[in-house]
This record gives sequence, structure tokens and C-alpha cells, in this order.
Amino acid sequence: MTRPVGVILAGGLATRMGGGDKGLLQVGGQSLLAHVIDRMAPQVDGLALNANGDPERFADLNLPVLPDTIDGYAGPLAGVLAGLDWAAGQGADCIVTAAADTPFFPNDLVARLMQAADGQAHPLVLATTPRTGEEALKSGGGRRVNRHPTFGLWPVALRDDLRTALQDGLRKVVLWTDQHDGREALFPAEPFDPFFNVNTPDDLERARQLLERA
Repeated sequence: MTRPVGVILAGGLATRMGGGDKGLLQVGGQSLLAHVIDRMAPQVDGLALNANGDPERFADLNLPVLPDTIDGYAGPLAGVLAGLDWAAGQGADCIVTAAADTPFFPNDLVARLMQAADGQAHPLVLATTPRTGEEALKSGGGRRVNRHPTFGLWPVALRDDLRTALQDGLRKVVLWTDQHDGREALFPAEPFDPFFNVNTPDDLERARQLLERA
């Protein structure tokens, strides 16, 4: 399998931050998006940004900006589809996605997702972390991992299937990945969950504190 291209998902509504582009918020002297780009770019063979609205607000990033191709806010799967359509035009077999508000995701994200996909006809893998503490207790006999649906490996070959599913109203990522025998790649969650994302002002402050300790 050749190295995938990367797509940063920034098409969310950011309602808990009062709207706007969370990825443009500043942490450690640069935007969250800049942190994500710094981590993702060395791992992939090309990078694009999924975002809606005026693309000029991202002009300084020098990345292709891919709007959703499904009308209405259809969630992260719409961004995945936009990325798959772009990747098809690049001649790529698959993409890896990352959220625009998650500045500490693993530097070996792509390698471990691809390792987990070994032997799959259509590579389809979501990142996971173990549930710890109260989360593990609350899960009882249920799932012992947290799935991170905006961090995944996605095959271009299934883009038309995904398009049909979205047009039929599917929105939940794991429903679609489970339908196609999606796998999981487990990442350590210590000293903190690397897929921690900035949803609220308190999260933004925590991100600043984590960066200072990094």
C-alpha cells in the first residue's frame, strides 16, 4: 500500500466555542490548524483542508480547500467524502483524516493505521484509545475503547458507497465503518489522550497548558 494523502477536517460548526473556525484559535503562538499541519504533513503524500464557506480565510496555509459535496451540514463523513473525491483526482488509493482542533495527535498516526489495515481489500481503520478510570467503570461489560471517528484511514474505492449512504441520510461514522468491516488501531492514552480536542474555552486553556508541558 502506498502512503495515503491527508485531509484535515475543519467543516464543523463549533457551536460550543460560539461558532467560527476553531482551527484558527491560537495555542503556543500558532493556530490549532498549524499544529495539525505540522504533525500531519510529514506522514502523508499531500495534504488538503476540508472546510466550508469562503476559502480565502485559509489562504496563508497554502492548502487545497475542499468544501462538502453533500448539501446541508452532514457531519464528518461529508468531509471524508470530499477528501476521497479529491484524492481520486490525485490518483491516491486512500486518505487519512485528522480533526482541525486536535493539536497533539500521534506522530505515527498514519503508520499505525496502515499497519492495522494489513490484509484488508479496502483499508478502513479508525483510531482508538483505551477507556480509563471512570470511563472504564461506566462501560461495564461494553466497549473498552474510545473510537475517534475523525481520525481514520479511508479507501477511495468506497467513495461512491459513502456518497449513497450520505444521500440516504446516514450521519454516524461508526455505522458506516462497521458495515464495511472497519478495523481499529489502538493508541496509548497516557499521559493524556493524544486525540484530545478543543471544544470549549476550557479545552483551549487546557491545550495551552499541555503545550507548555510538552
